Amino acid sequence: MSVSKPSKGLDLAAITQARLTTGARGRALTTREMLHFALDHARARDAVLSDLDMPACADALSRAGLETQLSASAAGDRRAFVQRPDLGRRLPQDQADTLAALPPCDVALVLGDGLSAIAAQLNGPGFLIALAARLAAQGLTTSPVILARQARVALGDGIAHAMGAQTVVMALGERPGLSAADSLGVYITQAPQPKTPDSARNCISNIREAGLSVQDAAAEAEALILRMRRFGLSGVALAQRQALPED
Repeated sequence: MSVSKPSKGLDLAAITQARLTTGARGRALTTREMLHFALDHARARDAVLSDLDMPACADALSRAGLETQLSASAAGDRRAFVQRPDLGRRLPQDQADTLAALPPCDVALVLGDGLSAIAAQLNGPGFLIALAARLAAQGLTTSPVILARQARVALGDGIAHAMGAQTVVMALGERPGLSAADSLGVYITQAPQPKTPDSARNCISNIREAGLSVQDAAAEAEALILRMRRFGLSGVALAQRQALPED
């Protein structure tokens, strides 16, 4: 079988942000590529170590009519968050008590810093504003947006459980790579519990300007939430149920 070769005029770098190893080969990278690598590495480190600007997020959400509530995991600072992932998944009891006092809702909305505060800052408010409008049109009630510091994915389970929400949407910065440090990930879970396994979640990833738009991501999230609430399932169990013929 013959394989066609790309034309000489095709610029692969124009169609992907992936790091390509095209060009002359030698014992070392060119100075230009080394500088690009150093810049991307610095951006990734900044994404992980930066703090989420909670007041700016709260202001953007407030201007769209969404209330906010601050929360935090058991990881007291960024160093503990990076070194102890288990603490980033745990909701302290005092935080749970505060959230339990909020009005009950169908869907809990959470925006956490995750592993890229930059991604959460750039894409989180826009995504949640779009999703909240869609859910309201479906007649579903949502919580104030919980702005969570030092947050891992599973922190959303404890937050939603404390509020008695049937569904949780956890939006947070994804682990940055060397080609994208601004990617938001969204994890949606039905009937969340403090020890919900990752197999019970659905994920929408690569939400950013050069990837999936916040509007398209909100549409996908809305469709997922409606299916979850119809079947009472999420994650692998939802996929298996959808594969069955309709009753």
